[in-house]
Amino acid sequence: MAGQATRTLAAKLNDLFATKKRPDGKEYSNEQVAAAIIAGRYVKTASQSYIWGLRNGTKDNPTKGYLQGLASFFEVPVAYFFDDDDELVQQVDQQLDALKAERQRMASLSGDEEIQLLAMRASQLSPERLKLVKDMLELVYQQERAETPTPPDGGLTDA
Repeated sequence: MAGQATRTLAAKLNDLFATKKRPDGKEYSNEQVAAAIIAGRYVKTASQSYIWGLRNGTKDNPTKGYLQGLASFFEVPVAYFFDDDDELVQQVDQQLDALKAERQRMASLSGDEEIQLLAMRASQLSPERLKLVKDMLELVYQQERAETPTPPDGGLTDA
């Protein structure tokens, strides 16, 4: 995303759909986004077919309410949809790239059976006990970092 030439509204929307996922890791549907725009009272009516048209470029002039609703849903500034040369658009793209990278890292970890077991058990805890586990994990993490010697180059080169 970052560093690309001027992108259309459709390209930006498709990037957002690909980046912001549902809690189960799947992409939001056009229908779910349209419903969220209506629920947020940005427009009185919205349809999955209009969202589809915006995503494939057959519709390219949404109303202010649609843009505000899309921006709110995807948690980006409305200005993101306008000018690629804008520093704000570049910042959002960098954040989206970082989110995608973190999602890929988490997906690679999810194949680890021990991590899956930890996540499964954690999901069954009460909020109070889950906080206790998080606090303990943070303490162990900090101790691990303190015990790991820093390379002379500060860890800046690949070993």
